[in-house]
Amino acid sequence: MAQIVINNLKKEFGDFTAVRESSFTIEDGEFFMLLGPSGCGKTTTLRMIAGLELPTSGEIYLDGEEISQRPPSERDIAFVFQMFALYPHMNVRRNISYPLVSQGMSRAAVKAKVAEVARILGIEDILDRPVGGLSGGDRQRVALGRAIVREPKAFMMDEPLGALDAEFREHMAEELRALHDRMGATTVYVTHDQLEAMQMGDKIVVMNNAVVEQFGTPQEIYDKPATMFVADFIGSPSMNFLSFDGQIGAGANEVDMQGASFGIPQAREGFAGQMALGVRPEHIHLADDAPYRGEVVATEYLGTTQIVTLTTAGGEVKARVPSGQVAQPGDTVGMTFDPATITLFERGSGRALRSALNEGVLDG
Repeated sequence: MAQIVINNLKKEFGDFTAVRESSFTIEDGEFFMLLGPSGCGKTTTLRMIAGLELPTSGEIYLDGEEISQRPPSERDIAFVFQMFALYPHMNVRRNISYPLVSQGMSRAAVKAKVAEVARILGIEDILDRPVGGLSGGDRQRVALGRAIVREPKAFMMDEPLGALDAEFREHMAEELRALHDRMGATTVYVTHDQLEAMQMGDKIVVMNNAVVEQFGTPQEIYDKPATMFVADFIGSPSMNFLSFDGQIGAGANEVDMQGASFGIPQAREGFAGQMALGVRPEHIHLADDAPYRGEVVATEYLGTTQIVTLTTAGGEVKARVPSGQVAQPGDTVGMTFDPATITLFERGSGRALRSALNEGVLDG
């Protein structure tokens, strides 16, 4: 398996830019997620790594070799598609063995490799069945088997669980991550599902409008969002944004908003203008005597917790609080936020100005 390095990768289709100067590194053996909404450039990036699209500019290194202009056959990369892409006239055994047969491998070696892959995937009992009668989960296992049997340097997966129903999709996500851990393979996985990315990934690239918004571990992406887009896209419910106009100086540790003072992380940079105070629902505490207040408009019971939706002078807020806490529509309640959990954003650019968790200021 191998490290993959992306350096200033760009892809244009006529006047449309699908990927704009992306740079990041996928370490050897990592389960790496390309995450973002439809049309953000994540699948185009994956296809460029695999060789199915050639970049307009930039470099792709696989195991230290520059491969950006090489055809797919020379990249030693296996691709798993969302819609399985199996040969319908072949049974499971022949689908899995096809890459090895096409390489001229001996019959005995092919048989041994297929048996090994079938054991890993738990599909020994369906090897001689036609693929047309299989369930979606079994067909996806066959597609994975055909990729695994080659033992490539890296796997590219384009929303491989997207065609499955929600319950089975979660089960297959666990299986896929366990399979990766057993094999230690370098895997690049495209998804628009942030829960899937957080559950499975070692590292995540979040893309939006052809640009890499942030790159890091799931915990870093969640705790230290670099932009308002990332903060809004990651989390369910997503981060709250309370808007206000004001001025903060370098070293200031509080802001005044709608008549209430809020502690914020200290940082090197001052700012004046429209800002947003970002706080996640689980970091909001309801307190009768708190000066910042809002009206409860809805509650959603979730078992041990509930989501309380409030209207405030700074915008709508969703708080995740214990289900036993009394909050009824029409009530006016106060809110407190722990300064260590707050991120301050510049409204215009959307970039994070300061956060205790990112230990200072993010360059914009």
